[in-house]
Amino acid sequence: MINVSKIKKGIVLDHIVHGDGYKLYKALKLDTLKEPVVLMQNIPSSSLGRKDLIKIETDFDLDFAVLGLIAPHTTVNFIEDGNRIKKIRMELPEEVEGILKCKNPRCITNDQKVEHHKFYLTNPETKEYRCEYCDSLNTFEEL
Repeated sequence: MINVSKIKKGIVLDHIVHGDGYKLYKALKLDTLKEPVVLMQNIPSSSLGRKDLIKIETDFDLDFAVLGLIAPHTTVNFIEDGNRIKKIRMELPEEVEGILKCKNPRCITNDQKVEHHKFYLTNPETKEYRCEYCDSLNTFEEL
């Protein structure tokens, strides 16, 4: 049995698909925090078989778009005084900005600096997003 101790204050990212915990850790830039961050992998799970889990023992401004893109079924638990005060289940974001890069070499966003470049979810099954400028389909790849 695994001993997963409670935290007093912070955020617990639970039900991360096995293997995606480290990707999430890097993408959220958790290595820059001075407070304790715990990444646990290969935790037995009744629903997933195996899962990853991340504990962040501080207030942290989560990038929900990145979180939803990498780990859309993750549960975000906000902890105060050792108790969960809020729980959110992530989903793929309908719109992302500043995370994806258009794969179309002819897209204007690859030649010029375009601020607020948006992509819109077109197929949740394949995680395909449509570029707002050239309409080409793009999928998320590791950051």
